[in-house]
Amino acid sequence: MKHSHCSRLLLVCSVLVLCLVTGGARCNKLSSNFYDWTCPGVYNIVQQHVFSAMREELRMGASLLRLHFHDCFVNGCDGSILLDGADGEKFALPNMNSVRGYEVIDAIKADLENMCPGVVSCADVVALAAGYGVLFSGGPYYNVLLGRRDGLKANQSGAANGLPSPFEPISSIVKKFADVGLDTKDVVVLSGAHTIGRARCVLFSDRLASTKSSANPTLDATMAANLQKLCTGGDGNQTTALDVSSADVFDKQYYHNLLNKKGLLSSDQGLFSADEDVVASTTKALVQTYSDDGEQFFSDFGASMVKMGSIPLPAGSADEIRCNCRVPNPK
Repeated sequence: MKHSHCSRLLLVCSVLVLCLVTGGARCNKLSSNFYDWTCPGVYNIVQQHVFSAMREELRMGASLLRLHFHDCFVNGCDGSILLDGADGEKFALPNMNSVRGYEVIDAIKADLENMCPGVVSCADVVALAAGYGVLFSGGPYYNVLLGRRDGLKANQSGAANGLPSPFEPISSIVKKFADVGLDTKDVVVLSGAHTIGRARCVLFSDRLASTKSSANPTLDATMAANLQKLCTGGDGNQTTALDVSSADVFDKQYYHNLLNKKGLLSSDQGLFSADEDVVASTTKALVQTYSDDGEQFFSDFGASMVKMGSIPLPAGSADEIRCNCRVPNPK
């Protein structure tokens, strides 16, 4: 009965009401007022859940931000990372035992289904939760555009191969960003999200000293020694802060760290320490800019998040407003 009601409201609200309110030509475009008439309480519900989750674990703000990033880079911002199943994106190597926050999204969606069933997409919930995660970590407020729809299928191979890896050279990461419509500036700006959150030893242990090699010369020696102590003898799942200076505060310190060889991941430090080619010289200059000017970083971060959040679904993709973010709606 509930699923039937969800489908009926989907047809009425999404196809008819929203198109009439916003105008047919704009029906498929994202907007800041998309739910003002159909579910005006969406902001309060998402805000309350994110605040509560971060009060229990401050790191959750970073986790929700990463969830949005990993969703948008595969099939566009369609909520497909939330789908369960052995072939799901959440079980691809870059996401498994790494991406978190699914339960927060479930709780938000449950409340929204009680308030306005079949109206708010899971993809929009993820985008809004990421925005509040940034804000409650001390970062900038940016105007999250809404109106996304949920994909019906996950793309595990796309997640396995399309997501930027911390082991890749900067030129390769720039290429993956370009593949989804983002440029080199977006690479540097969105990498600044690593001003909050944590990373596992398995993602940076290749930069540490071993029996066969010394620590990476682009890594501060004292930091390398501390990381070596943390990771030695473990299973690779020990974690440390991505930003060694202000782990839980969204600020410009991430970029200052790169100037001092204190970027945790190879992909972080590479923004400043990679060989001097056209890409590296561009990223290095931007790192210097944001290290000097936190306001510029905040402004550009918001703009890049809106840009990333607008990555569309592939042309011709089937979509819907899922009632349960973990499974497609029953036919």
